Formats: sequence, C-alpha cells, structure tokens
Amino acid sequence: MGFWDVLLFNIAAVLGPRWIAAAGHNGASSISLWVLAALFFFVPGALVINELSSRFPEEGGLYAWARDAFGPFHGFVAGWTYWIYTVFYFPGLLLASASMSAYISTGHGAALAENRTFLIWTSLGLLLVAVLLNIIGLNIGKWLQNAGGVGTYLPLLILAAVAALVCLRHGSVTHFTLASMRPTWNWDTINFWSQIAFAFTGLELVSCMAEEVRDPRRTLPRAVFASGALIALMYIAGTFAVLALAPAAGLDPKSGVFQAIAVGSSALRIGFIGVIAAVLVTAGNAGGVGSTVAGVARVPFQVGIDRYLPAAFGKIHPRWKTPYIAILVQAVLSGVILLLSQISETTRGAYQVLIDAAIILYFIPFLYMFAAVIKLAGRKDRAENPHAVLVPGGKLGVWLCGGLGFLIVLLGIFVSLVPPGDTANKLGFELKLVVGTVVSILIGLALYWRGARDHRNENRGT
Repeated sequence: MGFWDVLLFNIAAVLGPRWIAAAGHNGASSISLWVLAALFFFVPGALVINELSSRFPEEGGLYAWARDAFGPFHGFVAGWTYWIYTVFYFPGLLLASASMSAYISTGHGAALAENRTFLIWTSLGLLLVAVLLNIIGLNIGKWLQNAGGVGTYLPLLILAAVAALVCLRHGSVTHFTLASMRPTWNWDTINFWSQIAFAFTGLELVSCMAEEVRDPRRTLPRAVFASGALIALMYIAGTFAVLALAPAAGLDPKSGVFQAIAVGSSALRIGFIGVIAAVLVTAGNAGGVGSTVAGVARVPFQVGIDRYLPAAFGKIHPRWKTPYIAILVQAVLSGVILLLSQISETTRGAYQVLIDAAIILYFIPFLYMFAAVIKLAGRKDRAENPHAVLVPGGKLGVWLCGGLGFLIVLLGIFVSLVPPGDTANKLGFELKLVVGTVVSILIGLALYWRGARDHRNENRGT
C-alpha cells in the first residue's frame, strides 16, 4: 500500500455519511460539535497515532502499543476489545449502508430504507463481499478500500453541490445563526455526543497493517494528515448541506444524507443524481466495511501468534497469506449479532443499541492508546529514532495530547450509556447495552486466563 492507497483507506475507514445524517438529525448545534471534536480529539489523536506508528511500525497497532507500555494482560484487553467491538460495529454499519443503498431505487428509497427484510439481506450481502475480497488479500482487497474512499467522498461532494444550488435558488430550509450552532446541553441528545467523537476514529486502523505499507514511517504520517483535513472539512460541509435541504426533525440518523439529496435533486429536477450518489455510497460503505475487516482482523491474528487466543486465530491462508480464520470468525459473529439485534426492536432502536455497544468497546483500547503514548514518552528511542514523527512540544505536548484524548474518550464512554431521548423502552435499552458489553469483555478475559494458564503449564514442563 502506497500513499494514495493509505489516504483512500483512511477516508473509507473514517468518513461516514451516516454520521453526517446523525449530525443533521441532532440539529445545527452539531456544527460546533464537529469543530470541537476535530480540535480536541481528532488532532491530538492523529498526532498520537503518528508518533506511535512511526516509532513502533509493527502489525497489531493498538494491541502492540498497549502491550509494550503496560504488559501482556493490558495489551490483550486492548486488542480483544478493539476486535470484539467489530461484531457490534459491522451490523450497525451494514444496516446504515443498506438503508442508504435503498435510494438506488427511485421513488421507493424511503420505504425500502425502513424495510427490515431488505436491510438484513442487503447487509449480509455487503458483509460477504468485503470478507471474500479481504481473504483474497490486500493486493485485490485494497481496491475495495480505494473504491470505498472515492465512493464515500464523491456523494458528499454531490450533496454539497446540490445544497449550494438549491440555496441559491430557493434559500436554506434551516436558518443558521451563531446561537443555533452553539453546543446545547440536552439530555435527549447527549447520547449523540459520543457519536461525534466516534465518527473521527479509524485513522489507527492502517497502523495495524504497518508491515504491508511501503515505507510506513514516511507514508503513514503524510496520509494521516492529508486524509484528516479532508475528512474534517467534509463532516462540517456535509452537515451544513443536509440541514440546508431538510429540517432536522425529519432526518433519518442512518440515511438522512440521501433524504437530503433526494429533496435537493427533486427541486433541481435532476433525480438521477440521487441514484448516482446512492450507487457511489454503496461502494463507499462496502469499502468502509472492507477497510475495517482488513485492519482489525490483524489484531487477533497478532494476539493469536502470542497464543492468548486459540491458535487458529494465528493461521494464515496458504495461498493468499491473510489471517482468514480471524476474518471469518469476525464475519460470522457480526452476522449473528445483526440478526439478534432485530429481536423486539424497531430498525432504528436496534441500530442505536449496536452503535452504543460498539462505541463503548472501541473506546477502551483508545484509553490505552492515549495512556501508552505518555508512558512510552520516557523511552530513549523517542529522542534517538530519526524516523519518528513526534508529537510537537516535547513531553509537555505528549501529556497534553494524551491527557486530552483520554478525557474525551472517557466522557464518550459515559454518555454512550445515556439512552437517546426517543428510546421507547429505556430500561430494555440499558440492559441490552450493559449485558452485551460486559459479556463481550468477560469472554475475552476467560480466553486470556486460559492462554496464560497454558503458558504456565508449558513453562513448568520445560
């Protein structure tokens, strides 16, 4: 993977039209939240990832950094939660992707976007494509990620262009003022705040595949900064565009981008634009799934080699040289969670439980990452490594970036536990969320203790 491969990989992994839809549903105050999240979470996170990936360019990413800083147990916890979050994340991403792809069907998009049968089968189909291409390997699978980066960005450029034309002719549906764009404390929408930070995550994914990147010490930092600027700009511009075309209250948090495009293209009498955008974003979302499969699957692959997980996780395909067992297990569990999440829930309720569970599990390794950069700042290699891309400001800069990121992530975990205001059964929501995340962590701990016991027994035998 070269610079452009990594840049497009990052865009496919991070930029999500569904987060713009969720921001639009939350209202104009989301715009200031994007700016705050970019300044106080995205930028520090990018600086920390650049330093750690350039100092320690090895497979495993967050797992390896936590292991080196705090030991094998904490490395395992970081690696396990980073991997297990995907079994909740993929179903949510797939449901949103299927909902957006419904707008390929002109005239029936809104109805299909809420059709449970359509959403489930389309989601499973997208998962199958992403998994098969990534088992074949990055030489082929990377083209899915490249298509994903382009297919994610272009529809959002279309959205911005359509919104600009409609506003010039008819004006904006939403009246933007400094007061309306300021952050507001609202218990009904506090759950959304963690999604803003979560929407900016994913830059660390490619570091899990550092050994498959050409000249990673140079390529990774350049691609992170370039893609980061493009992503932050599009989140802000996309939210302006969605709210200019449609009122916040009527926007679906999964497919609101395409509701807005449909409204705008209809006003301009160019309905085919909405179909083109839906086709592009379907490819983009498949790339987002593919990039996450490709990156996160390397974590259990690395942990499998270290023998804390069953040995099968460390196996690579004899022909394609990919961690195919880890990828297949990830896919099967995701499919099962996708089906289970539909029990006694509306499509929107099931989606929200999946998103919040994914955020909580995903943010645990980020706590380790921000703590690790502080712990590892005292090592000699930081000053002696000529290839390291360091956080500016010396150790003070490391403490500021690491400490700020840690606090933002911790806050994100807490607010994810607050049910959204439109949740019908708040107790049921909390039970599914807490039980799902706790059980996921306990399964990992049981596997670790089994692996550690086997290690001890082997050492006694020798």
